[in-house]
Amino acid sequence: MCHPELPEECIVAAPPNLREEGRLRVLQVLLASSTTSRPELVRLTGLSRATVSVLVSDLIAAGLVVEENGASGAGGAGGSADAEIRSMGRPALPLALNRSVAYAIGADIGHAHVRVALCDVHGTPVWETSEAKEVDRAPHETLDLAADLVRRAMAENGVPRERVLGLGVGIAAPVDADGALSAEGIMPGWTGIRPGPELERRTGLATEMTNDANAGALAEHMYGAGRDVEDMVYIRLSAGIGAGVIAAGALQLGAGGLAGEIGHLPAVRDGLVCRCGNRGCLETIASPVAVARLLQDSWGEPVAPSDLPALLAAGTPGMARVVEDTGEAVGRALAALVTLLNPRLIVVGGDLAAIGEPLFEPLRRGIARSALPSAARQVAVVAGRLGSSAEVRGAAARVLARAAQTLAVMSGAEAAELLP
Repeated sequence: MCHPELPEECIVAAPPNLREEGRLRVLQVLLASSTTSRPELVRLTGLSRATVSVLVSDLIAAGLVVEENGASGAGGAGGSADAEIRSMGRPALPLALNRSVAYAIGADIGHAHVRVALCDVHGTPVWETSEAKEVDRAPHETLDLAADLVRRAMAENGVPRERVLGLGVGIAAPVDADGALSAEGIMPGWTGIRPGPELERRTGLATEMTNDANAGALAEHMYGAGRDVEDMVYIRLSAGIGAGVIAAGALQLGAGGLAGEIGHLPAVRDGLVCRCGNRGCLETIASPVAVARLLQDSWGEPVAPSDLPALLAAGTPGMARVVEDTGEAVGRALAALVTLLNPRLIVVGGDLAAIGEPLFEPLRRGIARSALPSAARQVAVVAGRLGSSAEVRGAAARVLARAAQTLAVMSGAEAAELLP
């Protein structure tokens, strides 16, 4: 996410039309903040005052920008209103991007659920729902369900497809740079499936795929616990364990898009065989499924992953020890990332994050014992702020990253046709 000051590296390549370049710069600033002023636009875009005045008037007339009181003006009315306000000695009204000018849809496909959210142009969910689904061996049924939820999102909010910039999808499997899944053993029924093109065919929306932990990292960095933190790691402790890495403000995907698969680091020598095919991976001892299975084997009665926070709160014998062991195991795995990457923050999300400090304290101890001491002292461990919405919001954010470019090339007539 670009810093609100918009350094040069955050300004994308200029469109060939200079008017579009100016619109792009103004829209980038408006997307990076909820409201701003004309003088701030001059400072942050590097454009002249006269150019900003003309561009803002055009954007207000097109319905893309509104003043704080919601008046959108028409034609040159915005400029006239500014002149009148200045002549009375009062500051101009703050400006904001019209939140309903465009939307993005995010989907989170986990091992046992499908969640979909419709987000406005600033990434705020305006509609969200989730349905339980056994995903791993039912790819086509899952994709049909996701497409149905996408259609519901648009229909129930009266949003035409033309105002949706695209569909972003986070999925609980490694995603190659070209959008293919590395699903062998992890989501066995999905081997050879390319969810992006399949969803494009079902929904008519351009679709971007990413790993769910990467989506969660992006969301917590842009909207949640990691906002304004340039170096952070997000770890998702759910049926699968994965990490998303933000370094120097940018999501790190690796050479093939597979960075952050911390759940498949070796944690126990000669441990259980993991679904990835290796033995003793972190996922085999520290996922909610693994913890519930351990308790179930010990107690001889069914235990579901969703039961874990309540069991701990009730003081169930053995539960505190299991949580402590899990936290320390995750901390030891994270210690490698702390030493290698030196992040400022680790954000914990996923199902196990609901346990809170009883999990985080042993996790911190695991980091302190195994990481480079100076790096361990510099990192904080906190719960994510977005909860189960992190992955859908991050998936939508990947689509919204191109919102400024898309809106910049729209003519006023095109924008007016899109708005209600």
